[in-house]
Amino acid sequence: MPHRADRHSIDRPRERLLRLGPAALSDAELLALLLRTGERGADALAVASRLLESSGGLFGLARAGVRELDGARGIGPAKSAAVCASLELGRRVAARRLNPGAAIRGPADVFAHFHPSLRLVPHEKFIALLLDGRQRVLREHVVSQGTLTASLVHPREVFRPALRESAAALILVHNHPSGDPTPSPEDREVTRRLVRAGRLLGVRVLDHVVVAERGYCSMNEEGDLEDEASDAR
Repeated sequence: MPHRADRHSIDRPRERLLRLGPAALSDAELLALLLRTGERGADALAVASRLLESSGGLFGLARAGVRELDGARGIGPAKSAAVCASLELGRRVAARRLNPGAAIRGPADVFAHFHPSLRLVPHEKFIALLLDGRQRVLREHVVSQGTLTASLVHPREVFRPALRESAAALILVHNHPSGDPTPSPEDREVTRRLVRAGRLLGVRVLDHVVVAERGYCSMNEEGDLEDEASDAR
């Protein structure tokens, strides 16, 4: 049974939500509604405020895993699961899902699909988006996680699933946790290496899209893939 103070702390945000709508509530009030109860000496709103502060705000909270939240004071397995599930629902609503069969119209489609899931990942994640001959999605394949280097992103790991599923082309995708989508020299070198390998294997690399909090960079639009094609002629 929640303490009397907990019940009042829940009722206030709930009443405000019913009267004014969810947009009128603060991050702490919305989180308190998910937590529902606090702990002895601290109501749900106080626990929510403390959790946001210790996480570095809502974005920091979104980066945390269920085990990290479970270890926070006043947060147990049920509450941490509820918070993580709610954040994941928000990410899915924000994304333009590229389900199998969806046609890729350009890098903006790639960004809209991957930005909600990659923007808060604290390490670099490299993904190959496999496409058929009409540039429709077959599936996505996680190649590596960690700092992007030529040793981690080996052509074998990129093209093996593409060949297995008879993909005609692919789009490379990775994130920059720094928030800046500008490709690094290492990004460009890895891209050149994979474009050359794809040409030999008969699988075109259409683009390499760098996804970050502040937007995206298409290395095809930047001309990097054109330069590589010119070198091959």
